[in-house]
Amino acid sequence: VSSTLSGLEGELKGTFYPLTGMSKETQQQLIDDHFLFKEGDRFLQAANACRFWPTGRGIYHNENKTFLVWCNEEDHLRIISMQMGGDLKQVYKRLVTAVNDIEKRIPFSHHDRLGFLTFCPTNLGTTVRASVHIKLPKLAADKAKLEEVASKYHLQVRGTRGEHTEAEGGVYDISNKRRMGLTEYDAVKEMYDGIAELINF
Repeated sequence: VSSTLSGLEGELKGTFYPLTGMSKETQQQLIDDHFLFKEGDRFLQAANACRFWPTGRGIYHNENKTFLVWCNEEDHLRIISMQMGGDLKQVYKRLVTAVNDIEKRIPFSHHDRLGFLTFCPTNLGTTVRASVHIKLPKLAADKAKLEEVASKYHLQVRGTRGEHTEAEGGVYDISNKRRMGLTEYDAVKEMYDGIAELINF
């Protein structure tokens, strides 16, 4: 995998950093910057997904840290396109380019009925989780209303430190909930439309 990723070019060109041998300081800084997964998720441990930690795990990122690939955190590969600001089109275009390029070199597991196969069944289908970190002060004061609006638009509300975390300072990680039964574009559009509605509150 690392040799495949090292062959990426242009905006995707970057470096692979294995967790084995990475200093605790570097690891923590990458986690704090929301670039790296962390060890010790109790749900992954219960599913026996953390065996032989940190062997075989790592992160690849481009120079600007707008394109990342997590290796063997939960899935074999988690391909991430991200950046500050609201240019969703650029983020999505980078992701599509990367996925197409990687898939030419490493075929992805795909099932005719279930879509792309993943470790967690909630990600089956497109596997696309499109999310934004957004401050919603009015809705933060009315959690029931936030959940009501999110549910209406098939959105998932999390804290900015990932699944099973609380919001900090009224900033939430909002993403599409549905991955199956729609296209990748539709999954992203569903998140976009829902965020637009949340902003109006």
